[in-house]
Amino acid sequence: MARLLLALNLALLVLFPLSWAAPLLRAGLLPLFGLSEVSVLSGLSALWREGEVALALLVALFALAAPMGKTMLLALVLTARAPARLLPAVQVMGKLAMADVFLIALYVTVAKGFAVGRVETAWGLWLFTGCVLASLGIGLATARIVKETP
Repeated sequence: MARLLLALNLALLVLFPLSWAAPLLRAGLLPLFGLSEVSVLSGLSALWREGEVALALLVALFALAAPMGKTMLLALVLTARAPARLLPAVQVMGKLAMADVFLIALYVTVAKGFAVGRVETAWGLWLFTGCVLASLGIGLATARIVKETP
């Protein structure tokens, strides 16, 4: 079971960066014009260019650093290269990543409420959400395995 969890966890090292570049949503000002795709990376770039440095850093922490940090720490715990006492910190990092998914969903909901533009979710939102949920599940399963191991 630990090998399967490790393999799934290591797959997230590839899937998370893919989800950052994938389109989260498509947005447009008016229905007559084409829709622009927004990804985590393009959103961070836009925030940085517009001078919203603090917000860009916060999003980078939630969307980039927290999921990758958690994934790497879980790999270290699963390979016994880090102590199991790090698991509570790993779970906190996973919750930070889930907060990012919640914020994106909230932005989509708010934007859809305005009649001026159009917003559609894209496959990258599902990929990012799936990665975060998989990471949460792997973390919970790892904690259960660590408790059962003498």
